[in-house]
Amino acid sequence: MPSLTPQRLLGLFLVLPALAMVVLFFIVPLSASVIGAFEVEGGFMGGLGLDNIIKAFDFYAQDMLFTLVIVSLSTLLIALFSIGIGGYLTLGENPRAIAILRWLYRWPMFIPFIVVGQVLRTFLAKNGLMNGTFVAMGLITPMQATSLLDWRGIVIAFVWKQTPFVALLVAGAMASIDRGTIEAARNLGASRLRILFEIVVPQVATTLLVGMILSFVTMMSVLSVPLMINAQSPTMLTTDIAFRINAYGDYGVANALGLVSLLMASGVALVYLRIAMRERS
Repeated sequence: MPSLTPQRLLGLFLVLPALAMVVLFFIVPLSASVIGAFEVEGGFMGGLGLDNIIKAFDFYAQDMLFTLVIVSLSTLLIALFSIGIGGYLTLGENPRAIAILRWLYRWPMFIPFIVVGQVLRTFLAKNGLMNGTFVAMGLITPMQATSLLDWRGIVIAFVWKQTPFVALLVAGAMASIDRGTIEAARNLGASRLRILFEIVVPQVATTLLVGMILSFVTMMSVLSVPLMINAQSPTMLTTDIAFRINAYGDYGVANALGLVSLLMASGVALVYLRIAMRERS
């Protein structure tokens, strides 16, 4: 067993505050939430049981599937738009268009989710700015205007908010690629689209995957967007958790729904950890 030298004691002392923060503000609340999902009255082993889990699946199984589909679809669209933005910044030939795109695409990254929900609620409503513009341009009549304040609005909000974050990572990774391979492909007559998907994207796949995973986990935790845009059922689990607590004070079912969300996020988090461990090794 190694002795505790002054250098080791100093290192332990330096890392202790950070470790304490992780334990107090992450491990302890997470453990309490997981245990709370199994706490029931009259259960076995001192009040533990599966009643909350069963009730959560009975009442909200459709919302669980809805959440998984919405977040997965949004993640896929974010990846496609990020590849498009990063690809044009890397392979584009119009300097002015590249400069404008580089300046514009990052702005949604600095807007809070609650502001995104309010902005798009105004923009996507039946009498909102989008339909009003289409009517003024003569593209549709007022009777043809439809509201997008449903699952489509949630997807639009997530994609609009998270694409700049992933695109920033992807564009940076693409900028560091050896330009020799790109120029060689151009000299052989390859189109820009083929260069993008056969040469550039495979080299930034790890960065793209990390950005998708971080976006997936972030969207799983958003409450304001589904609450403000999609008021009907089915809805996302974050809205159900808030409803169980605010309407019924039912922390047991709320913790069970949180546990389901945690398991969904853990699936993609394991992929992220495997990537990190592979890069470190």
